[in-house]
Amino acid sequence: MRIHWHRRDLRVADNRPLVEADADGPVVPVFVFDRDVLEHAGPPRVAFMLDALESLREGYRSRGSDLLIREGDPREVLPELAERFDADAVTWGRDYSGLARERDAEVRRALDEAGVAREAVHDAVCHEPGAIRTNDGDPYSVFTYFGRKWHDREKHPSVDPPDSEQLAEVSDDEPIPTLGELGFEEPEAKIPPASTAEARERLESFCGDDIYRYEEHRDYPAEACTSRLSAHLKFGTIGIREVYEATEAAKQGVEGDRRESVEEFQDQLAWREFYAQVLYFDPEVVTENYKEYEQEIDWQEDEDAIQAWKDGRTGYPIVDAGMRQLREEAYMHNRVRMIVASFLTKDLLVDWRVGYEWFREKLVDHDTANDNGGWQWAASTGTDAQPYFRIFNPMTQGERYDPDAKYIKRYVPELREADPEIIHSWHEASLTQRRSAAPEYPDPIVDHSERREAAIEMFETARGES
Repeated sequence: MRIHWHRRDLRVADNRPLVEADADGPVVPVFVFDRDVLEHAGPPRVAFMLDALESLREGYRSRGSDLLIREGDPREVLPELAERFDADAVTWGRDYSGLARERDAEVRRALDEAGVAREAVHDAVCHEPGAIRTNDGDPYSVFTYFGRKWHDREKHPSVDPPDSEQLAEVSDDEPIPTLGELGFEEPEAKIPPASTAEARERLESFCGDDIYRYEEHRDYPAEACTSRLSAHLKFGTIGIREVYEATEAAKQGVEGDRRESVEEFQDQLAWREFYAQVLYFDPEVVTENYKEYEQEIDWQEDEDAIQAWKDGRTGYPIVDAGMRQLREEAYMHNRVRMIVASFLTKDLLVDWRVGYEWFREKLVDHDTANDNGGWQWAASTGTDAQPYFRIFNPMTQGERYDPDAKYIKRYVPELREADPEIIHSWHEASLTQRRSAAPEYPDPIVDHSERREAAIEMFETARGES
């Protein structure tokens, strides 16, 4: 008998630690609500996770078993369950953040003291941190070279779900707690359904059509030419190997632009693992700049501007559309994530950590490694980051990637009757033109050209150049 401790692997299919661990005997599936982990959660993610747990429990019950739900400290819960079921081992999937690794080390010690074997199995990424290194044996800090090796490296195949005979005949009357019982309010956003079936449906639909247009259309938010699998990969309602195999199948028999488009999407899977490696080897990156500057960056603290950014009331249409999409859907298109991050750090001159914390609170797909990597890239403080002097112009970004303003009008109703030309020149329009076109929409809260110069000066000072 052994116990499998579910964390970011809320599925039974393609779950290596569930079916490939060395321990013998039937498996007792367990999920533990850990208050120390929940402190870092936001309502959208918890709501998604609860839905995923309901689906996971149903999956086990259909196989004659059950998902045991517990609240408490896993250092205490897991040894107690091992004693109750006379389990000789506990298995789980490895996680790579500093917080998770500290927790897992403490759980290992607790199980050792209880005389219970344990095995953590690589599962969340195709290539675990450290598997892909430079020729000198160092972890990569530049994606290009990492990505090339990632594409060339053989991947583990996906694994089948366990048979009913492999699962313990257990039942649990403990209900899955509600958001309120866990101390969270209902999210203001509409949260998508969470299950392996939902993830597979998205994957099949994407690989049947949009993946072949991905390279050309992925940067255009109105096109919605993305997989929307990020939350499912975050919580493991689908396995990364199953996703990769579906993309490999999509490549078969296609050439030219269609094949390159599939590989471009695979590049995004590689980026996910690149940032996981960065976090693994430098866990302090969650709160500290990855890139060192000679002087402290003189970030500004303008609470009114920060609130306008959060509310989508900056007077920069593409920025406001993104921030309102975030509130409405607990999601934001990736190109727009870069635009709003650049605006906060380079136009408002606000510390990237403010934006990172807001995304952590509001995103359903928040992933520590990915979000931290993205924010530090935009802020010119991270690995392989945007150079400090290359600053997104939010107006030209909007005009280039949302030329008809379809995305903007979807999320900013005040601009729905406005002509795209006035929307994309809002910063240059006269007060009379603005009031005529969209009287309820705000004026720009900053002048981009002025702030661009201020941002460059701020970074040059930090670099010791002025």
